[in-house]
Amino acid sequence: MISVLSGGVGAARLLRALRGTLDAKDLTAIVNVGDDLVLHGLSICPDLDTISYTLSGLNNEELGWGLNGETWRVMKELGELGGESWFGLGDRDLATHLYRTQRFSEGATKTEVAAELCAKFGVDIRLLPVTNDVLSTVFSTEIGTLSFQEYFVRHHHGVAVSSISFSGAAESKPTPETIEALKTATRIVIAPSNPLISIEPILQVPGIREILRERRGDVVAVSPIINGAALKGPADRLLNELGHDVSCVGVAKYYQDFVGTFIIDEQDAKHADEIKALGMKVIVTTTIMANPDHAKQLAAAVLS
Repeated sequence: MISVLSGGVGAARLLRALRGTLDAKDLTAIVNVGDDLVLHGLSICPDLDTISYTLSGLNNEELGWGLNGETWRVMKELGELGGESWFGLGDRDLATHLYRTQRFSEGATKTEVAAELCAKFGVDIRLLPVTNDVLSTVFSTEIGTLSFQEYFVRHHHGVAVSSISFSGAAESKPTPETIEALKTATRIVIAPSNPLISIEPILQVPGIREILRERRGDVVAVSPIINGAALKGPADRLLNELGHDVSCVGVAKYYQDFVGTFIIDEQDAKHADEIKALGMKVIVTTTIMANPDHAKQLAAAVLS
C-alpha cells in the first residue's frame, strides 16, 4: 500500500498517474486541510475537492480547479448585490459545499464526508484529511495578516510574505485512519506539492513528522521545483521570501530529516550529487506530468 502526502493539483496528477500503475485499493492520499475555509456559511475543502474532481474526471481542465461544465450565475448575482464574490464558487461546485456543510451539521467528520463524496463521484482511491480538526494556514504579509484564501485567491499570491503559521495545528490530532495509513504503507510518497503551504500543514499535525522520521528509508519525495521555478503557484517565490534556496536542492534540504529518496527532474540532473551529500538517494527522471507518457515515467520512478 502506498500513502501519498498530498496538496492540490500536483498531487492529484501524481495520484492519477499512480492509479494507472497500481490497483486503486493500494493507494491512499493523506490530504492537506490548511487551506480549508468557511465562506457564506459553507464548509469548503479545496485540496480534497481538487483531488476528487481530478480523479473522477470531473475537473475543469481549463481553470485547473472546480468542475467542468461550470456556470457562475450565483456568484454573478451575489456580486451584483454587493456580496463577497472574490472567491469563485461555481453553481455545480456549490452543491459539494452545501452537501459537506449539511453533513457537518449532522455530526459527520471530515473523514466521513470525504469518503461519502468519493463514493458519489466514483473516486476509487481513499482520500484521508490529515485531521478532522480545524487547522488554518496564516500568512504574515506586507499588507497584514491574511488567511490562505485571502493570500492565494483574493490577492493572487502577489504580496510579499514574511512568515507562515498554522493556527490550530498544535491542538489538532491526526485521524486514526491517517496514522494507520502511514504506519502500514510499504512506501510513503510526498507529492510535488508546495512544501511550505501544502505539505508543511500536514507535517504540523502532531505525530506525523515523527512517523516520517522513523520511516525515512521508505519515504520518497518528488521535487515541485524544476530548474529553479515552480510549474504552478507561488512555491518558488515563497521559498525565496522565507530564506530557502529556490531549487530542488532547497526543497531537499527542507525535507532532509524525513525523506530517504528524492526525485528530481532531468533538467536538474546537475544537482544530484549535492542532494546525495544530504544523505538521500536520488532518482532523475521527467517530473512534468502534462504528457501522459511522462506521468507514467514519474509513477514508475516513484514505485521503483
